[in-house]
Amino acid sequence: MNRPNSMRLRRYLSSSILVKAIPICRLLICAVIGSVIIAAAASDSRSIARQARDWRTQHERDILQEFSNLLAIPNLASDEPNIQRNAAAIRAMLEKRGLTAQLLTLADAPPIVVGDFSTPSAQRTVAFYAHYDGQPVDPLGWKSDPWKPVMRDQSGHDVDWQDARGIDPEWRLYARSSGDDKAPIIGMLAAIDALRSSGVTPSVNIRLVFEGEEEAGSPHLARYLEEYPKLLRPDAWVICDGPVHQSRRMELFFGARGTTDLELTVYGPVKGLHDGHYGNWVPNPIVRLTHLIDSMRDENGHILVKGFYNDVRAPTSAERATLTKIPDIEGDLRREFQIGAMEGGGKHLNEVLLLPALNVRGIVSGHVGDKASNTIQTEARASIDFRLVPNETPESIKRLVEQHLESQGYTIVRQAPDAGTRMQHPKIVLVEWGAGYPPARTSIDLPLSR
Repeated sequence: MNRPNSMRLRRYLSSSILVKAIPICRLLICAVIGSVIIAAAASDSRSIARQARDWRTQHERDILQEFSNLLAIPNLASDEPNIQRNAAAIRAMLEKRGLTAQLLTLADAPPIVVGDFSTPSAQRTVAFYAHYDGQPVDPLGWKSDPWKPVMRDQSGHDVDWQDARGIDPEWRLYARSSGDDKAPIIGMLAAIDALRSSGVTPSVNIRLVFEGEEEAGSPHLARYLEEYPKLLRPDAWVICDGPVHQSRRMELFFGARGTTDLELTVYGPVKGLHDGHYGNWVPNPIVRLTHLIDSMRDENGHILVKGFYNDVRAPTSAERATLTKIPDIEGDLRREFQIGAMEGGGKHLNEVLLLPALNVRGIVSGHVGDKASNTIQTEARASIDFRLVPNETPESIKRLVEQHLESQGYTIVRQAPDAGTRMQHPKIVLVEWGAGYPPARTSIDLPLSR
């Protein structure tokens, strides 16, 4: 998942219902999720889930083998021959199941694989999205060949799962994209197999949509959506690209926060100076930058930028009621992360995830440890990202943040200041905005949501 771009699809889907299916990044769980989500309304969902689990247990070796075969195909978006191999392999997997499959193409873009599992009487179509490309590989970070899937137990020891009596659910299959994001692909196919085996007829048409360059930022996705509106404008999207909930319970997100990125550079002297000679006289950019960040966010995570919360939509009563049903895992997380206190001002994790956030991703200036010196640095740089909620936009946040910077006495520049600018303005900040996208929220009260 390319986090800055993982939700690029959402920017183009304002006319469709949008749901994010989180747990199907975990191997084989999608067989259960898919059945529960898309089964006919008259069926008992618990019975269907149980049938899906039973079917998965009976067929897990076949599923794992098909999954391993797919993982063995390298899938960097820049590797066109292997990307084409992935697309062809997935298309063949769809056709093997009797689905109508096709490759959508654009010049100089990886194909999008589309498969249709139709119900003649269905009036609506639900599309399930995943991507078959993966992140680049750093060989030094791998214990084994990333294109040769290896099963390991909880202790990290290799397991010959093909000869084992049973498959331990705590074993993990290691390979590039075994989680992000080929797992949902094999999971969806297993879900369809399970539905057919159980005799369940979906109440909607199911469309599987697999992109081939999400990790590269989805540069052609907007064009695909424009060129193929009949195929890529369903009634609802389920985005299968995300982590498992900490409780391991099945979970759906009805939207996601937006984001926008910001780089701030604050300036000191034009050259490094000895603090024994100039300390407390020459401005220290590190100190200035930390004070500036402190003016934007308090220690509980509350954003101090004037007007930042003015447009924030409060959760509805139905949304608040839904939050109470999410398992409480905060105690376990505190122990796992070894933290004695949380931010949020006493709010639960699920509550703060519905609020805007300001995260400081990094600060760069000077040195520490053995490389530290008694120097007043020339500049200090911070990388910040904002998480946005409904009614906020990257554009509105940019305006509010820049007004705040100016209220702190800073002159905003768009490129490194020259000597004249430095001498004219007492406090200068270079502001560089990066990529961003608005938030998405789907009502949980819609008929299809229920």
